[in-house]
Amino acid sequence: MNTNVFVTRVQSKLREAKEISDEEKLYRYNGVLYPRLMCPEDHLKALENIEAREDDVMLVAYPKCGFNWMVGVVRKIITEATGMKMDSRMPPLIEFFGPDVIKVMGNTPSPRFLGTHLHPDNIPASFHAKKTKILVIFRNPKDTLVSFYHFSNNNPVLPSVQSWESFYSHFMSGDVPWGSYFDHALAWEERMDDPNVLIVTYEELKQDLSEGVRQITTFFGFSLTEAQVQQISEGSTFTAMKESSASSHGALGNVIFRKGEVGDWRNHFTPEQSKEMDDAFNKHLAGTRLGDKLNYQLHCQ
Repeated sequence: MNTNVFVTRVQSKLREAKEISDEEKLYRYNGVLYPRLMCPEDHLKALENIEAREDDVMLVAYPKCGFNWMVGVVRKIITEATGMKMDSRMPPLIEFFGPDVIKVMGNTPSPRFLGTHLHPDNIPASFHAKKTKILVIFRNPKDTLVSFYHFSNNNPVLPSVQSWESFYSHFMSGDVPWGSYFDHALAWEERMDDPNVLIVTYEELKQDLSEGVRQITTFFGFSLTEAQVQQISEGSTFTAMKESSASSHGALGNVIFRKGEVGDWRNHFTPEQSKEMDDAFNKHLAGTRLGDKLNYQLHCQ
């Protein structure tokens, strides 16, 4: 799909969103909620026919864990390393593609840059069979919840949020698009020994983006000079991405790139909600390698 076709499709979906009720905007597929307008059932079924390649560049994140930020970073890495110009306006989410796009993917030159919010068990099997390298970005659950709340509140294709309290409750029960944060986290925890999986955290990248760029570049088998690493890092801060979001993401730029802060949860959580999330984290992720990597005690208590 070329850029103009994609932009036209998105604009059409935004218009359609005004015509349907909030109740119609989400549906369940295999027990998980998805936004009907952007990834309808025929899109999810079509994913079974994707033919992965060993040299595909795959980015995975639970919603609002820094996916769009890392899309910009990885595109810059690929462009600098290969000379290939990456289209900045087409999100690589495979669940947005649809049967027509998947049919022509076989003609796309390598390396193809693909991404998804899907639970690891729902990522098409061919990516595992081909041993495609997968970069996974995670973020502490409190800031993820806050970002997801604001994103849902301002995104026409998702139901309008009734209140912070109701969205908090839905998030904690996993009753949000793409499912439970903790289900995703536990599934990736089981894959941390896979040499084809690299898990990085939003907080690590905020603290030292240059080191993150080096790590990601090496993982995907690319080669950059230190000058290129610094150029990418300086042009990929959250602030820089937000400033260019109008050209890269159009009307949704300010919705996708909001604050990008670590610790914004303190402006939203009640003490009771904070303790409930602490208890949930301790129940599911305390003592795990992913839990340790998220450094929850530092960022969330």
